[in-house]
Amino acid sequence: MTVDLPGMAQMHSLDVFRHYDRTHWRLAELQLDAVDLTKVKPEYVTLVKSAVMGESNVIAAVHGFMNEFLDDYDFSAFAVIWGYQEVQHHYAFTSWLQAVGEEVDNRAVAAMRAPYDPGSTPSATLATNIISELTVNHVYRAVSQWVEEPVLKQLLLQASRDEAGHAREFRHFAAKRLERHPEEIPSVLETLYFYTSDDRIKHPVGVFKSGLAELETTETIDTGFEMFLDTVADAGSLEELQGKIRRTFGSLTGYDLSSNKAVRRALATSLG
Repeated sequence: MTVDLPGMAQMHSLDVFRHYDRTHWRLAELQLDAVDLTKVKPEYVTLVKSAVMGESNVIAAVHGFMNEFLDDYDFSAFAVIWGYQEVQHHYAFTSWLQAVGEEVDNRAVAAMRAPYDPGSTPSATLATNIISELTVNHVYRAVSQWVEEPVLKQLLLQASRDEAGHAREFRHFAAKRLERHPEEIPSVLETLYFYTSDDRIKHPVGVFKSGLAELETTETIDTGFEMFLDTVADAGSLEELQGKIRRTFGSLTGYDLSSNKAVRRALATSLG
């Protein structure tokens, strides 16, 4: 097996670790004893339970990354750092729910433990996670502006900032992968088209973890996205999100990906 290593250059994951170690917020800083119960609405509880279900998939994702990227120590180290932050999100949202007298159905969380299957290519896997992070960044940021409860507002804003950073790092590793394996570009474009070709929010957790019996009586990540579009999002919010995703993939692949038609054209070109 050929192992992808950065040679004598410093591993990017070390830069990421130093940045997170220096700047990242801590769960202990979340002022849960200051939650304003008079400003908590049922919709907030639904959205936060949905977020917990999405964030709890981190264990399955890290397991999948470790299986798929056996040849890439640098990315695997980043995946562990990323995983810690996503577990923090899971438990921060859970802690807010406990502060308002709500509980999480841990049976549903546990049911999603199985690792994700590898993507059609490693680049496709990285592309999927770029979309995941950009999507949650967009939703958390918008919801943080909508909610009135101050502690939840701050938590959502912090988590949104984290997800933006995660998207940037997944893009970094995708770009490095495509430099070595340009033949994987079509799989990246296929991934983009799958997730942005219709008028709803698609997220990998909803795509790959739906249909479990344990989820039939609890909120899911798709519950939150549907409520977001119906209750929170401004007109054009979905188009704004999909446009940002397409621009990111355009900068990654060098193609014009400004519309679904352009994505299809780029895919046909890349397949030759």
